[in-house]
Amino acid sequence: MTEQVKKLWPELEWIKDKSLRKKTAKTWELALKRSVLKVGDLENIPFTLLCGPDLKVSFMAHKRCVVHVARASGEKMNEFFGNDLPVNMDVLISGAILADVGKLLEYELDKDGKAVQGKYGRYLRHPFSGVSLAEECGLPPEVCHIIAAHAHEGDLVKRTTEAYIVHHADFMTFLPLKSRL
Repeated sequence: MTEQVKKLWPELEWIKDKSLRKKTAKTWELALKRSVLKVGDLENIPFTLLCGPDLKVSFMAHKRCVVHVARASGEKMNEFFGNDLPVNMDVLISGAILADVGKLLEYELDKDGKAVQGKYGRYLRHPFSGVSLAEECGLPPEVCHIIAAHAHEGDLVKRTTEAYIVHHADFMTFLPLKSRL
C-alpha cells in the first residue's frame, strides 16, 4: 500500500482482513494511476459535478463522511439486530471506501486546469468503472456489488444489507447539500 493511499484513507485500517484491505488500497492506487487527478486534487474538487460551482464540499470530505456514517450504521445494526441481520463490517467498509473510486476516471482537466466531466464520464458512470477497477484488483463480488449498487443504477437490483447501508450513507450526505443549492 502506497503512503499516499494510506494518508488518503486512514480508514483502511478498519478493515481487519489484510487481503481485503490490500485489494481495497490497490484499487485506489490503480484509479489514481489512471486518473488525471492527483491525491491533492481530491481535497479540492467538489464531490459531484451535479450541483454546480457553488458546492464547497470536497470529494474527500464527502467520501470520508460516507465511510464513517456507514461504519457507525453497521455497528449499530450489529448491536441491535445481531444475527437476525448481520452486517459484514469488512465488506461494508471496503465497499464504502470504493463506492466512488470510479469517479477518478470520469474527470478531465480543462484548459484552466479545472476538473470537469470528461468523455469517459459521459459514457460510463462511476459505478461501472469502479466495479471494473475493483474486479481487476481481485475484490470479491460482495464488495463489487456495493460499488455497483450504491448509486441510482442500484435501484434496479436487490441490494445486500451492506449495499443498502452505503447507498443511504451516500445519499444522506448528498441530497441535503443538493437541496440547499
